[in-house]
Amino acid sequence: MTYADGRYGALDIGTVTCRLLVADVEDGRIIDVDKEYAITDLGVDATGRLSEAAIERVLACVDRYLEVLARYDTPEHPVRRLIAMATSASRDAANGPEFAARLAERGVTLAVIPGSREAQLTFLGASSDFPGENLLVVDIGGGSTEVVAGRFGEDPIASHSFNIGCRRVTERFFHDDPPTPDQMDAARQWIRETMAPYFEGLATAGFAIDRVVAVAGTATSVVSIREAMETYDYSRVHKAVVAAGELAAIEERLAAEPLEERRTTVGLDPKRAGVIVAGFVILEEVLALAGADAYTASESDILHGMIFEAARED
Repeated sequence: MTYADGRYGALDIGTVTCRLLVADVEDGRIIDVDKEYAITDLGVDATGRLSEAAIERVLACVDRYLEVLARYDTPEHPVRRLIAMATSASRDAANGPEFAARLAERGVTLAVIPGSREAQLTFLGASSDFPGENLLVVDIGGGSTEVVAGRFGEDPIASHSFNIGCRRVTERFFHDDPPTPDQMDAARQWIRETMAPYFEGLATAGFAIDRVVAVAGTATSVVSIREAMETYDYSRVHKAVVAAGELAAIEERLAAEPLEERRTTVGLDPKRAGVIVAGFVILEEVLALAGADAYTASESDILHGMIFEAARED
């Protein structure tokens, strides 16, 4: 594959977070210039719509990101384009098109992508760091979880987007603070039974997983909590290996704490505390189904995949 050199911006509007990546493409490699992240909680409410308050939070965040992007759009390094995509919440919402129109007023063309495309782009970004390996890439979001199996530079062997996300699991199962053991068990059983056919299909196809690569906030938070990072350090998180036992120990500790205590955990964004236990449970079940005793955290994800794809098109 060949890629156009140049500077790009990628905007990912998810159910829980809104993120920006500014990066340069050079000789088929992506070099991060700046990353911005905010928890904006765009989740669909009980009416099946994005609330006006949630939309305003995201729009304010996007306005700030556009200012950041403008600072990096220089005569020496002009930004070729901004790619903007939205995932689970915007897919599910009845007023998703209205949200896209509000962004268009700001000059941002939003693509609301299906889960299958989200999975492919995540795999493209995450697999680039591990050429030649049989990978299972998992992206746990607020509304959905994408799992993709394959090798970098090749079409994925199998990909699937499950309507199993950390916010969705929290709202469906965790009705007490902290969640009860029965609620935890019920969540695990539902996740396991829903995802099991995918992994059975991989086994039938003879695909042997060399490495599980996990992207997004759940997976990276485990590393920052383990390392007690008072300030998040991307360089220490990227490619960090987490044993299944380490994940389980952190999950058990935080699952036993009430929300207010969980918010004080060093290394955890307090705004993520309400859904993080569900995220841990999803990740644990993925590792168990994959027969893996560890995962590798990656900071290369759908944002990098979006830029790879744009550079390939250009």
